[in-house]
Amino acid sequence: MLEQEHSDTSEFPTVAVVGLGYVGLPLSLLFARKGFQVIGIDLDRSKIETLRKGRSYIPDIPDDAVQSVLNSARFTQTDNYDAIDHADTIILCVPTPLSAAHTPDLQFLKLAGEEIGRRVKPGQIIVLESSTYPGTTTEILMPLLEQTGLSVGNDIFLGFSPERVDPGNKQYSIEQITKIVSGVTSACKNKIYEVYSRAFDKVITVSSTEAAEMTKLLENCYRFVNISLINEMAMICDRLDIDVWEIIEAAATKPFGFSAFYPGPGVGGHCIPVDPIYLQWKMKQYGMDAMFIELSNNINQMMPSYIVQQIQSALAPDKPMKDANILVYGAAYKKDINDARETSASEIIYLFKKLGAHVVYHDPYVPSLLVKEERMIGVELSEAALQRADCVLILTDHSCIPMQQIMDHARLIYDTRNVTKGMKGKAKVIRLGGK
Repeated sequence: MLEQEHSDTSEFPTVAVVGLGYVGLPLSLLFARKGFQVIGIDLDRSKIETLRKGRSYIPDIPDDAVQSVLNSARFTQTDNYDAIDHADTIILCVPTPLSAAHTPDLQFLKLAGEEIGRRVKPGQIIVLESSTYPGTTTEILMPLLEQTGLSVGNDIFLGFSPERVDPGNKQYSIEQITKIVSGVTSACKNKIYEVYSRAFDKVITVSSTEAAEMTKLLENCYRFVNISLINEMAMICDRLDIDVWEIIEAAATKPFGFSAFYPGPGVGGHCIPVDPIYLQWKMKQYGMDAMFIELSNNINQMMPSYIVQQIQSALAPDKPMKDANILVYGAAYKKDINDARETSASEIIYLFKKLGAHVVYHDPYVPSLLVKEERMIGVELSEAALQRADCVLILTDHSCIPMQQIMDHARLIYDTRNVTKGMKGKAKVIRLGGK
């Protein structure tokens, strides 16, 4: 690993960013603020139209941040891949989700690679930022780019730089997060370093694209395993009638050897529940079982049913589930964002409905939610809705949650985020892993 010095020049290259989601849009705005000409490419016309109006569709990014770069004339948007003809560097920030069979789904990456491969020209730099298993850059993307006869490392330059965007994190701006870069060859790595070092405060190089790909997987496997561990501890504390939140707070006073993680309804989002499964799949190709990942995934998958069972027991025998009204607060997978990908809320609502309960939800950031094949529309969090509910289930601890209102008008609260700590009201409170 090496932190290099870079040579600054007065002329900024043009960067094309493919995919204007939670990773691509903030990256585009950063490059534009730093003086680059930026071409944003996304096949979703609604995103293009929203940006052209100077509006943002990501809560982290205010409208004035978009308007500012539009006014500078350094950020254009299109749904046409032909625009990469004007780019010196092309950065791919496309989705890499799981398939229905729980295996890597690289259809978006392959489509983008094919489109770029048909248009790539000598001298261009191509960087993949999408999280994926080790070997994707060289095994999947590189052949697509070389299909016209251009050679990576000689004619064009290819590398991988793992995205480290943390939606909702106000502590670190994107340029303050150390950037990891790599290249298929030394020439590729050096060129990619030069680009990123002009936008990020600190850039670190690693030895290969596989090392860079694995770095991102290690980061998210670490979080996945530890969150799953603390969720198991919460279930253990439930059984032992011990407050897991108190235990974590006490353990966190140790100045070494312990990092605090917190229970919840199950991990969600575009990285933590997905990336470890990519690695697990890759290792099966080598005849190896990733046992920690397997166990962690099992715990994560069981959290929705565990929570539903806890509430079912709390309501019994007076209120059978088929007669119960459940109000779910929170559909986003974490606080203060509108991202509901891989959210546990969908599975929890589905399980309640399967038992015959009437379920509604409220989330100020997520107006609608797909539950299996049903598109649900969020309801207003009114006093009447709270009073109708036999149980209010808190899944997301948004900063704007009106906790006192909920405490004053709900009958029963099941709190998976410890937001009821220290609060008083008429509601009976049950906390995940709490007394």
